[in-house]
Amino acid sequence: MGLIKALFGDYSKREIKRIQPICDKVLELSEKYRSMSEDDLKGQTAKLRNRLEMGETLDDILPDAFAVCREATDRVLGTPHFPVQILGGIILHQGRIAEMKTGEGKTQTVILPAYLNALTGKGVHVVTVNDYLARRDSEWMGKVYRYLGLSVGLIVHDLESKDRKAAYNADITYGTNNEFGFDYLRDNMVIYKDHKVQRPHNYAIVDEVDSILIDEARTPLIISGQGDKSTDLYTRADKFAKTLKLVRVREQDAKEEQDNVDADYIVDEKARTATLTRSGVQKAEAFFNLENLMDPDNITVLHHINQAIKARGIMKRDVDYVVKDGEVIIVDEFTGRLMFGRRYNEGLHQAIEAKEGVKVERESKTLATITFQNYFRLYRKLAGMTGTAMTEAREFEQIYKLDVVEIPTNRPMIRIDNPDCVYKTEQGKFRAVIDQIEKCHEKGQPVLVGTISIEKSEILSKMLAKRGIKHEVLNAKHHDKEAEIVAQAGKRGAVTIATNMAGRGTDIKLGGNAEYLAKAEMRKMGIPEEIITRSTDYSDTTEQEVLSARQTFRELEDKYKQEIKSEADAVCQAGGLFILGTERHESRRIDNQLRGRSGRQGDPGESSFYLSLEDDLMRLFGGERINSLMDTLGIDEDTPIENRILTNSIENAQKKVEERNFAIRRDVLQFDDVMNRQRELIYSQRDKV
Repeated sequence: MGLIKALFGDYSKREIKRIQPICDKVLELSEKYRSMSEDDLKGQTAKLRNRLEMGETLDDILPDAFAVCREATDRVLGTPHFPVQILGGIILHQGRIAEMKTGEGKTQTVILPAYLNALTGKGVHVVTVNDYLARRDSEWMGKVYRYLGLSVGLIVHDLESKDRKAAYNADITYGTNNEFGFDYLRDNMVIYKDHKVQRPHNYAIVDEVDSILIDEARTPLIISGQGDKSTDLYTRADKFAKTLKLVRVREQDAKEEQDNVDADYIVDEKARTATLTRSGVQKAEAFFNLENLMDPDNITVLHHINQAIKARGIMKRDVDYVVKDGEVIIVDEFTGRLMFGRRYNEGLHQAIEAKEGVKVERESKTLATITFQNYFRLYRKLAGMTGTAMTEAREFEQIYKLDVVEIPTNRPMIRIDNPDCVYKTEQGKFRAVIDQIEKCHEKGQPVLVGTISIEKSEILSKMLAKRGIKHEVLNAKHHDKEAEIVAQAGKRGAVTIATNMAGRGTDIKLGGNAEYLAKAEMRKMGIPEEIITRSTDYSDTTEQEVLSARQTFRELEDKYKQEIKSEADAVCQAGGLFILGTERHESRRIDNQLRGRSGRQGDPGESSFYLSLEDDLMRLFGGERINSLMDTLGIDEDTPIENRILTNSIENAQKKVEERNFAIRRDVLQFDDVMNRQRELIYSQRDKV
């Protein structure tokens, strides 16, 4: 990592030095636009478009466009772009990845290249990891675009086709990677060309680019149609699987072992596979009245059994999926969010439905599929940003031909990152976590507790309730309260338990969020939701109701800003936001994203990870040596251990998983590359018809 840092650090410094004169020019021009009237500033959009029509390039008009946008942002949002954000915007315009540390204002940085490139009229897609961020950013940043006369579209999962087309025809369109990808597949299944919703892929800015182009690249997007096979066999296979005895291993080695083991099937936790033993095969033959389960004629039965034992032995409720309103819904392992409309393929979803006793839907058949790698390669220009990209710089270059440039921070980072505390057992760890939360809570320091699953977040919630500590839980089951919970997570003494949902894109303001509180007050006053939204979007209007609501919003926001200021000062005195991670994720980047919720823009903050040797990562990828060491030293379950061997062991475990995941992504892409040539040929021929 040191060598990578040295190499890429020098490269980034050279690249920043090279574009610094452009940034200086933008800052110089800012003085000119600051003195303009509202009408003159808004009129610059038409003038810039005219310059493009007269033959100038985007690079030619960049300094003026960025300076106009910077001044508009200051007038609308009250926060002009910092020089480092201008540097980030230039890198994004150039079709590269800007690594900007969390809290450096990535969301606002996007405005600059999005505005500039939207002036061509060919469309700009801003891609986020979830509907919440897409909606939030389109409303928040949309105020600036609308002020400058540009249209903004939003793509979310429940949008009608005609509304989708209108959103894609906007100058700038916000949405999630899933929605953009699925719309592309659906467009190439329509009968009539004018039923397509997307325009040609011009320019995309991918927020949290490592999450979308790296983490989620293991899973292809699939559009399925209704199958015609009966679901009875899934129910029978589940009844059979329920009778079997399983054994869990960390890594399945020789075949002889599985035949001699005293179990009917083996679950390999590292590879996430479930395999019948000889005993299991014999029981299956008796249960299904078969002479030879391995006969090719019985392949369907074998497939259903394999999916049933995987559903029972590997897939965990409230970890991998939730059951809501009689439906099995997948939980995204990286973001902690529910993936509505997504189903496991090859019959696994049906096997889980049988296991959970809900209606088993018919198995679907694949109608169209594409990987994220090949979808994002469709764009004429692609850019991205994240706080954590350097560790994957090689993969970005190999797969997407994107280089990574590290952007300096605006203010020094003063967050304290404590060494990991490792406990022998999970129970010992959880007790220590609750003790630490109580200490922070008593002195008024807000705490964000990171967990890796819904199940673990609920265990901690029950333990806190027993101690009488008031807290909020943010997981996929409570996603509808996300905005409210995040808005209050920085208040004095607040305790928030969250899954990965709070790890990316959430801006936790110390003391509370004035805009959210002002809107909440307006709801109590009986002002309709549509009017509240329009009161903060800065679009031109003469409607008295909206103008009146705008005045109310400004007054309430000013009031809450004053109240929050003293609260924020008290939180800073208490040490800022305390991040308490309760388990290491497979990827170091996701741990760093959680840490990055604290210490933003020079605020104080602190982070600690509390781990145990029973955590999946330690158990599967290197805990044995440490466990035996703790036994030898006679360390009990409530005593933490901190030393270099432990830290190295944890980092090595994460590196092993990252290497394995990279190999999976590479294999998925190699397979899809073959299909991609056929897909492009067929889709281009369809367009000609």
